[in-house]
Formats: sequence, C-alpha cells, structure tokens
Amino acid sequence: MYNFVLVPVDGSDSSIAALEHAVEIAADHGATVHLLYVADTNTPSLARQGTTVVDTLEQEGEDVLAEARSVAEEQGVPIMSDVIQGDPRKVILKTADSGPVDLIVMGTHGRRRLGEYVLGSVTEGVINETEMPVVTVRAADDVTPSYPYDGICIPTDGSDHAAAAVRLGGELAAHHDATVHLLTIVDTPALGIADGTVSITDQLEERAREILTEASAIASDAGAEDVVTTVESGSVTREIESAADADGVDLVVMGTHGRVGLDQRLLGSTTERVIRTAPTPVLTTTAPAVDDE
Repeated sequence: MYNFVLVPVDGSDSSIAALEHAVEIAADHGATVHLLYVADTNTPSLARQGTTVVDTLEQEGEDVLAEARSVAEEQGVPIMSDVIQGDPRKVILKTADSGPVDLIVMGTHGRRRLGEYVLGSVTEGVINETEMPVVTVRAADDVTPSYPYDGICIPTDGSDHAAAAVRLGGELAAHHDATVHLLTIVDTPALGIADGTVSITDQLEERAREILTEASAIASDAGAEDVVTTVESGSVTREIESAADADGVDLVVMGTHGRVGLDQRLLGSTTERVIRTAPTPVLTTTAPAVDDE
C-alpha cells in the first residue's frame, strides 16, 4: 500500500514515537522513509539574529536526523533525509505534495526552536490541509503502539470523509488480516436530546444502523473479511476513546471532517480531540476533492 513514508522529526518524544512506528510500517510495506527536519527560521526574532541562529538550527537538525537514521537503519529500511529552512507546516506540505509520498507519520506534539514546545499546531495544520493520509502517534504512558494491527476502529457518520476512512481502513484490514470495528455514535449531549425522548432517539439510532450497513459494505468491498458494527449513545469523543481502548484495537482511522446529527457540519474538532487523547495511533484521511464544473 505504501512506497514512500514522510516522517517529520524534531527530536521530541512524540517525534521519536512516530518515527519508530513509521519504521515498522515501512519495513512491512518495503517502503522508503523520508526523514525531514525543518529549521524554523521564519520568525522575526530569528531573522534579526543573523546567520548564527540559522547555522545552529541546521546543525541541530543534522544531529536529530543522525539519531533518526540510526533508528531506521536498525530495521534495514531505505532512507532519505533533508534539512530544510522555512515554516514547518508549509515545508511538510510542500514536501508531501512534490515528492513520491503516500503516507505521512507525525507526532501529535513537537518542539520549535531551541527546546520550545508547540502543542500540535503544526501537526493539526498538516492534517487539515493535506490530501495525504496522516498517521499521528502520541508519546504517553497510556499509548503503546502495536504493529501489525489486529483490530482497526473506524468511527463513521456517513459523511464523504468518513466513507474515505472506512475504505482505507478496510484496505488496511485486508493487508493485516485485522478485524474492522465500525462505530456510529448518537451524540445525545450535543443534540440536546433529553433522557426519555424515545421517538427522536429511535430515529437517530435507526439512521445510525443504516450508516453502519453502508459502511460495512464499503469495508467489505475494500477487502475486510471480519467487520463488527456498533451503535453507541453519548459523547462522540469519549465513545471513540473507549472503543480505541478496547482489547484488540491497535489503530483508529477517521475522516478529517465529519458531521453532527443529521445535516450539521463539524469541521474536524472531534478528530482533533481524538488525536490528542487516543490510546492508539490515529490515521486520518480525507475524501477526494470534487471539481465543480
């Protein structure tokens, strides 16, 4: 499925966790790992200090890449590596778009400049703007990435982006001989549905079952042989986290955008919250753009 895996690295714990997972993926698929360190020189404070800071950042980048290469070399994975100056988000996106890259693997948090940490803004920017699948990995005590995947949880709401996630998750399940856990959630708190409002809840649960039937067909068409479907009620984020924490689930696959209720659009906020808190790596994808003609 993958030939070139782009891995932005900065030496942070999340970056190292992402690199280790990316190397496992690349080794499995016979893919090349493209290691990228971005020397963030675009802030005015750095520009005023001249070339000394630029040289320091580039040297730091070479040091980070040397450590990253050693991780990849232990698995015998082919490696490319670059230090590039610029804005991290823009450089990562340009590198992904211009090269033969078909997967990006990133940490959920990183660092900027001389040890200053940034809370995931670069990662979230890449996820929201690229059409490439992105795997995000947290570095935390409650996260133990496992590869190959035995179980893949795919939350779906019937949106185009969710359908793309189901298709990709189904392809991965076929590759790993994994179980697909399809999940649709009736978000009663967000919809303001009071307890005991049976008729509305029943309608939403019926629609959820229809969504799961459609998603199950997509996953099966993509090659998944073992598909389990579940309807839950409650907070979307909490239910996804609970499903991801279940035994046998090693990956969450989600669309970058989704919808709440019937027709209200939700611009990715659920996906972002899951990425920040999920106990497994999260693979995000987006529906192909449709040209308006």
